[in-house]
Amino acid sequence: MTGIPAINIPREARGATVALGNFDGVHLGHRAVLRAAHAARPDLPVVALTFEPHPREHFRPDDPPFRLTLGSEKARALKGAGAAHVVALPFNEAFADLSAEAFVTEILHGALDARHLSCGGDFAFGHRRGGDVAFLGVEAERLGMGLTVVPHLSDEHGPISSTGIRRVLQDGYPERAARSLGRDWVINGVVSHGDKRGRTIGFPTANVPLGRHLEPARGVYAIRALLPDGGVAPGVANIGMRPTVGGTESRVEAHLFDFNGDLYGQEIGIALVHYLRAEKRFPDFAALKVQIGVDAAEARRLLGA
Repeated sequence: MTGIPAINIPREARGATVALGNFDGVHLGHRAVLRAAHAARPDLPVVALTFEPHPREHFRPDDPPFRLTLGSEKARALKGAGAAHVVALPFNEAFADLSAEAFVTEILHGALDARHLSCGGDFAFGHRRGGDVAFLGVEAERLGMGLTVVPHLSDEHGPISSTGIRRVLQDGYPERAARSLGRDWVINGVVSHGDKRGRTIGFPTANVPLGRHLEPARGVYAIRALLPDGGVAPGVANIGMRPTVGGTESRVEAHLFDFNGDLYGQEIGIALVHYLRAEKRFPDFAALKVQIGVDAAEARRLLGA
């Protein structure tokens, strides 16, 4: 193991069938990779092997946030999709310098003692992405590991990918993203104190920072809030800069229908269901209040709330 980054593999994750990928979003294509890992060796637990931070965050730290799922949320989604264990390898400078051969020999075979591997057809790994599925196949056979390469899953719009999901979210189509994900896309974050203007006009909001999440199309959405107690509350949310009140950073402001609890300091999820309209500047606060009422009524109608 000399010369490779220090990693901690839980004992229960050794000797498993291993699904490989960044898994940002844990979309239907990713789920197919997990199913393939299980189908190849149903006698073994499935381990999802991924990387944190996302390699793109390491190599291009100045890029705008682009993540569909952050670490803990991704792990929950992977376990919900069939992974018995999730191993997130720390993607740092030492790991980025690791050769493709060392990744297979020392990590997959050595540290994980993987019995079978599954991945998508475009999986690449090792220093400067020097390893591809052809190389992985040769090395896996040499070391006595099986390999299943899962072809791209497609829908009516073409191959399902994290890149495509990001694009449709930025274009204002959360329904299309949901079809590729197999669930609504969710922004998770801790509720913070805002300027409290909403409560003065009868629309108190839960303010959630976008953090490292992708910023979707700015505007107003019908949403469902996933609450800390496991409950779900329908609502309406604005995502953007709030130009009418002079906002300086983009964030989520969600008004939950018929909800009176205190969520400050707690983590919630904001699931985007329908895009209602683009963000715009109103001439005054009174006009904004009228529009919020219209938006809330439309969101209630669409959500059946």
